[in-house]
Amino acid sequence: MPASPFLASVRTELRTRRYSIKTEKVYLYWIKHFILFNDKKHPQDMGNHEIERFLNHLAINREVSAATQNQALCAIIFLYRYIIQKEIIGLRYSFTKREQSIPTVLTHDEAKSIINFLSGQYWLIASLLYGCGLRINEALTLRIKDLNLNDNTLFIFRGKGKKDRYTLLPKSLHSAITAQIAKVKSLHTCELSEGYGLASLPPALIRKYRSAAKDFCWQYLFPSTTRCTHPYDGYICRHHIHESSFRKQLRTAVIASQIPKRIKAHTFRHSFATQLLLNGTDIRTVQELLGHTDLKTTELYTHVIGSRFSHTVSPMDR
Repeated sequence: MPASPFLASVRTELRTRRYSIKTEKVYLYWIKHFILFNDKKHPQDMGNHEIERFLNHLAINREVSAATQNQALCAIIFLYRYIIQKEIIGLRYSFTKREQSIPTVLTHDEAKSIINFLSGQYWLIASLLYGCGLRINEALTLRIKDLNLNDNTLFIFRGKGKKDRYTLLPKSLHSAITAQIAKVKSLHTCELSEGYGLASLPPALIRKYRSAAKDFCWQYLFPSTTRCTHPYDGYICRHHIHESSFRKQLRTAVIASQIPKRIKAHTFRHSFATQLLLNGTDIRTVQELLGHTDLKTTELYTHVIGSRFSHTVSPMDR
């Protein structure tokens, strides 16, 4: 909970405008630190000078990344536009351009090697990341109703940019998914017997679907080990496991595999795209499976696999 009535008003505005809970936490963090950096002066009494000092402090003293600088600036602009109701004009600080980089990808054997060093639900999560091209948040927020084993498809509800899409569901994962569903079913049955069992739903949907919120189909495929209080609507529910839990397991698996690459959860998504292109999948199909709005984003993977230079021979090889 925010520590002051002012931050509480910021949180209320964020929720009114339907910002995600993750964005809410980040914006409140930067707004709070902006105020503390300026000796707790009220934002109403501050302007461009204080904003520039804070952003320069982040860049020079804290040496934050370009993405983090932009994040802090977005939070401050939100604060002044919607809370103070004042537009920031003439700021001598613009959004930092992020460096264009080619993503790290894994070969098929490397991806399988890392996945095989994982076990249980973490093995299945990594397999879905690589086999379906999911973002980590998309994998963790999968619900039972999103899986279609008959058609080998996976429904992604409100992915990045709040876009829905379908993607592939590998046949080789059917048995592991069936076993995981059975575990969730057993847990849900116990929850119901104890008077709980409500699914964690997006804000306000609990009022619309209250009678159906205990249905098994709404449960997460990877539920948390503990119950929690819903951050918006205040009811007791069971959320999905936290991203950091998977990140720790992945780190251990990468070390065990001894693959000398910088590997994150998102690396499996990159590898999914490059493997499809290497095996002749049309780039438009890859774009649709990944949920990219702009084809240029998908075309980045043609640089990764070197398809643009496929008929070019190095002088050393002549």
